[in-house]
Amino acid sequence: MPALSADWRDRPTHRKVWGLAAPMILSNISVPLVALVDSTVIGHLPHAHQLGAVAVGATLFTFMVGLMGFLRMGSTGFAAQAAGRADGAALRQVLVQGLLLAVAFAVLIGLLALPFSQLALQAMAPSAELQQSTEAFFHTRLLGLPAALASYALVGWFLGTQNARAPLAILLTTNLLNIVLNLWFVLGLDWGVIGSARASVIAEWSAALLGLALTRPALRAHPGQIAWAALHRWQAWRPLLSVNRDIFLRSLALQLVFLLLTVQGARLGEATVAANALLLNGLLLTAYALDGLAHAVEALCGHAIGARDRDTLRRSLVVAGGWSLLTSVGFAGVFLLGGHLFIDLQTDIPSVREAAYPYLPYLAVLPLIAVWSYLLDGLFIGATRAREMRNAMLLSVVLALPVAWMASGLGNHGLWLAFLGFMGLRAVTLGWVGWRMQQKDEWMRR
Repeated sequence: MPALSADWRDRPTHRKVWGLAAPMILSNISVPLVALVDSTVIGHLPHAHQLGAVAVGATLFTFMVGLMGFLRMGSTGFAAQAAGRADGAALRQVLVQGLLLAVAFAVLIGLLALPFSQLALQAMAPSAELQQSTEAFFHTRLLGLPAALASYALVGWFLGTQNARAPLAILLTTNLLNIVLNLWFVLGLDWGVIGSARASVIAEWSAALLGLALTRPALRAHPGQIAWAALHRWQAWRPLLSVNRDIFLRSLALQLVFLLLTVQGARLGEATVAANALLLNGLLLTAYALDGLAHAVEALCGHAIGARDRDTLRRSLVVAGGWSLLTSVGFAGVFLLGGHLFIDLQTDIPSVREAAYPYLPYLAVLPLIAVWSYLLDGLFIGATRAREMRNAMLLSVVLALPVAWMASGLGNHGLWLAFLGFMGLRAVTLGWVGWRMQQKDEWMRR
């Protein structure tokens, strides 16, 4: 306990954590703000199926893109460890590999997207109006897929180099431009649901091009030459692909949970699926803010592991963990006291408002439960311990399935109870795996 207190009082670590976390929190919060603006703009159109279409279409797109989260996570861990070793050549290799993988997976997902969306919509059994609007939104969003994946790789690489300004510029460009274009296209030009999708596509491509331009000054700060010949050898790709494979399986399990939440909500009616989307915007707001601190953990812990610095590793976890807890308590209070206003700002459709109000207590509890899994994710990503992350996530899903089955008769309350249980299990399983690794002194071994 005295050691933890001493770590918490270490001011240089506080400065390092917030030097990385503050720009990322600012930029991350802008991500759910886009969803909030989408919901608010579309939510003030006359029909519930329009809001439902944006909710379902965005979920389908997020599901497919979310599976590619390894493009960011894998790049961050390897780039952070390369920076810890002062290895400029390795940093360049990680960047090029991440961008090449982004292009390859954009092509693959593009081929699978249309049949996948049809299967998902059949499972939801939506009304004709909801299905038509959802298809129009989703098909348009696919045009921004290559840019979205390239931005994943770029943001991850910049974070690994402890450069938080470039990700801030990329994410703010994406999200602020998306907000402005949403208001213009939907309300000004009256393009409706399709206008919201077009705004996202333009914003994603603008941000990806900006990110590519920002790599030049970042590379000058880390001298070195990339070994292009090495990219033709399997051995150069094997570590990154191995980590990315495990993060992909972990992300697949996580995104399936969110997709199931949307599918089951759609079966309960248009008002319910729309209400759940508004509530999940609150979760996204919390998650992206707390992820700013988790990103700091990724960069600082990865750098410490690369430099074999145990003291810095421990201090970074203690300081980031303390601030994460305080932030989660703040969000819980905001949703507990101002949840009705949060819903009312997003829509004036009476049926959707009434469907959302009873579930606000779940939204208030979520930050306190979810905070620990976000923090531990940052540690495992920085350490490039993707296999352990994968195993913990799969175990959480397996343990949560009986809870979901038992709660299935409780309607939407059952959905939210099962979701809370799943988020709690994520923290418990990651904590258990991390504790076992600490007991075996495995964090510094690669």
